[in-house]
Amino acid sequence: MSKRDIVWAPDKVLKTKCTPVETIDDEIRQILDDMLETMYDAPGIGLAAPQIGLTKRLIVIDVAGKDEEPQPLRIVNPEIVWSSDEVSTYEEGCLSLPGHYADVTRPAAVRVKYLDETGAAQEIEADGLLATCLQHEIDHIDGVLFVDHLSALKRNMILRKMAKAKKQRAEDEAA
Repeated sequence: MSKRDIVWAPDKVLKTKCTPVETIDDEIRQILDDMLETMYDAPGIGLAAPQIGLTKRLIVIDVAGKDEEPQPLRIVNPEIVWSSDEVSTYEEGCLSLPGHYADVTRPAAVRVKYLDETGAAQEIEADGLLATCLQHEIDHIDGVLFVDHLSALKRNMILRKMAKAKKQRAEDEAA
């Protein structure tokens, strides 16, 4: 496994609708492992392929608490097949928008079908934090950021701050 660089917003790769994975092979499994290592190192609870610059429908999630055994999910080609009418609001953040958080309202529960790292068809029904995380990461592979769920004013304010931070980071790395 190796840690990858996380792409910061604004970046066009984060606004790209990703392509389905045709074959789950060793290369895809390596990407999933790298994504998990990157996510744990950040630290975060979810990461989508566009966040490491890849336009593939791949996400990884682990919402286990600090004192719990890790429960990593390696998810290929996820699709939400059902969502509840009931909604819940969580304060969301994103590894591609470090330091920025906002309340986002989403369906409280979802059912997602996907392929695991072996290529086997899976289905998961989730509520709470896992449901929110699944929806957040699936949004990523559809080119949607959590700030896209906010008012234009809040979204533009955060994206302007991110553009400034990204420029500063590039200048610092060049120095």
